[in-house]
Amino acid sequence: MFRFFAFIFFALLVFTSCDRITNAYPPSSAFGLDTTLYPGNWSDYIANEWPTFTPNTNMNRNVLLEDFTGHKCIYCPAAADLAHALYEANPGRVFPLSIHAGPTGIGDFQVVDFLGGYPTDFTNPDGIAVAQYFGANDGGFIGNPRGTVSRINNGGVIFQSPGAWTGMVSNALNQNILKVNIQSALNYYPSTKGAFLHVEIEKLDPNLTNDLGIVACIVEDSLVGDQKMGDNSHNTSYIHRDIHRGNLNNTPFGRTLTASDVSNGKYYVNYSFVVPDQLDGVYNASNMHVLVYVYDKTTWEIYQVIKQVIE
Repeated sequence: MFRFFAFIFFALLVFTSCDRITNAYPPSSAFGLDTTLYPGNWSDYIANEWPTFTPNTNMNRNVLLEDFTGHKCIYCPAAADLAHALYEANPGRVFPLSIHAGPTGIGDFQVVDFLGGYPTDFTNPDGIAVAQYFGANDGGFIGNPRGTVSRINNGGVIFQSPGAWTGMVSNALNQNILKVNIQSALNYYPSTKGAFLHVEIEKLDPNLTNDLGIVACIVEDSLVGDQKMGDNSHNTSYIHRDIHRGNLNNTPFGRTLTASDVSNGKYYVNYSFVVPDQLDGVYNASNMHVLVYVYDKTTWEIYQVIKQVIE
């Protein structure tokens, strides 16, 4: 079970020396961060490693492609190939997220089957909770494979068949309507397997009046495992990509950004967490990353997503 810890940063402390601002946003204390994950004195982290963000010069809206899948779903490999192709065709703009869950949570496609040769449990409670919510509340989520393109509503539903993904991704990238900007910094310490993630969120569209939510999730880049293929064969060497491993703080829908998170007109949210072992039990932080996204808590649309490497 992952150990995730987060805190809400709500006070701006400015330290000046020789007219130079340093560590513009460190807290006066840990405020819930697991400071034991830092292999040294916490005061040194605040003084020397807490990031100072420069102005965010990004001008592009990125797309999160959620692929709800299963290792016993014969149509899912083709959908995964499409998601990976869209990622490769749009580097730095499209980020797939493979969530092993169906509209009821764990179904026949996700179940662990030791006798049948599908022994790996790719599911996690956060992915299951998201799937169950939309399975009960979005008419487009009728089975696997299905997915969302930044949870943009299309035809009255958020969930779409893979046949709609390419066009929706293209439209979102071409329109490039950037309403929220995000940047992040991460410090990782192999000796404790601990990481500290710092996120800055800037609301660019003044017409956004609905509450905004932020989610940070751990993603495993790739893992070789069992998969039922389109011809009904059993592939024991299938490469599963961009596997959703869980959300920081074990929160399926993240947390709401509030006025207490604001400093100098921008939101700041910070997390500490232990980088988990891979599904096969082999620890390799370089094969994992974090996706951070901000979404509209009324419409569910994801306004921006960024990838944060761990190493």
